[in-house]
Amino acid sequence: MNGGPTEQHRINTGPSRTTAIRPHHSNILALFRAFDSFMVVLLLWGILGLLQTPWDNTYTWLSVLAIISFSFLAEINGVYDVWRGYSTPALASRLLMAWTGTAVITGTAILLLEVFRDSNALALTLWLVCTPLIIVTCHWLRRLLLAILRRQPAQPRRVGIVGATPLGYRLSRAINDMPWMGYRIHGYYDDRLNTSGSARRLSGKEIEIRGNLEQLQADAHDGKLDIIFITLPMAAEQRIRGLMGKLADSTVSAYLIPDVFTFDLLHSRLTAIQGIPAVSIYDSPLVEHGWTKRACDLVLSLGILAVLALPMLAVAIGVKLSSPGPVLFKQTRYGIHGERIKVWKFRSMSVCEDGGTINQASRNDPRVTRFGAFIRRTSLDELPQLFNVLGGSMSLIGPRPHAVAHNEFYREHIQGYMLRHKVKPGITGLAQVNGFRGETETMDKMAGRIAYDLEYIRNWSLWLDIRILWWTIFRGFVGQHAY
Repeated sequence: MNGGPTEQHRINTGPSRTTAIRPHHSNILALFRAFDSFMVVLLLWGILGLLQTPWDNTYTWLSVLAIISFSFLAEINGVYDVWRGYSTPALASRLLMAWTGTAVITGTAILLLEVFRDSNALALTLWLVCTPLIIVTCHWLRRLLLAILRRQPAQPRRVGIVGATPLGYRLSRAINDMPWMGYRIHGYYDDRLNTSGSARRLSGKEIEIRGNLEQLQADAHDGKLDIIFITLPMAAEQRIRGLMGKLADSTVSAYLIPDVFTFDLLHSRLTAIQGIPAVSIYDSPLVEHGWTKRACDLVLSLGILAVLALPMLAVAIGVKLSSPGPVLFKQTRYGIHGERIKVWKFRSMSVCEDGGTINQASRNDPRVTRFGAFIRRTSLDELPQLFNVLGGSMSLIGPRPHAVAHNEFYREHIQGYMLRHKVKPGITGLAQVNGFRGETETMDKMAGRIAYDLEYIRNWSLWLDIRILWWTIFRGFVGQHAY
């Protein structure tokens, strides 16, 4: 017979399934990568022209250095990531950070390299100052123009949200905050009982339930929806599979949003392995930026050592003269990945404890010498840890390392305690500049310190490290809990 193909025939000859998910790219942002590099050169050429300075190979090499530096630093700061939904000031701050690094690199080259000695200092100064302002303005105008174009689309794209969940509500708020995207929420669809619980159905005047999943299928089939976002809990896998099968009989664009926010995310990132998407729940910022943090540690610790060499010598003499025993004290602590390291300090006690049982220093602790009390209050006892930083076992900024005995105790009582070892321990940290320095005699105090440590890892950036280092000068060296 010459009838149509059987169902089995259609299945066997159909196109093969793809198991890869393509990453999202923005052609506009790709264009602006090239545009920013063009502006770097154009502005230098324009300023030289205004000052009647001829262009030569000196400025060509300087432009190349600036373009390479800015492109690299902009990529690190996520300037060309998809910034839909993020504020323009946030984007501007990242652009300015990228150009600040570029200015430092080019400025250093101008001062140190002979080839740049005869360049026009006024022109280069104007160029370094004006370029970031022009680039930020161009990006602001880009976003403003796109917002105007998208704010009044020919026909808004009608959105249905599957699941009246906290995640669905968060998504609807985000869409309503961005009218320029051209989305209009048609309503929620949920057939679950209206019960309590973080993953259960929400209710309220801002939650308009259009119907159950059968109504969703009908609205999609009748062309009342253009986009569907599925925000059901991950436990609803079978219901989601059944829904996707029914939605195949429509023309809607369906998006699945996994509710990973139910976890306490730590520096979470979205990545893909041969098109297989993966969301990290617990990750470390040093996976991508470890070498930049290491470079800053080396430069800054060498500079600090050069300044503090004589004071450190004076402290060493004071320790030696004040009480019998070694000048330096080494104690086993946990470093990155929970590996054991030896941390150096000036000895401030009459004992050198390092074992399975270690008591924290307390107020009026008889083990602390008179000179030791002074260097503990002023944090001078921590200075030898600069050599730990140079050796690579510690960083200038990070969670303070605890004795092994304390780690083994608190990891059993504070959830997520060991996650603080996703980065190198530091001489100072976010917890220390926020009052959690010294003795943590109660569980609440240690939990507060750990909360700041995890917040540091969650939001790490080089700029945050610089701010903590600055705050340490005023808040971290002394304090009422330092004894």
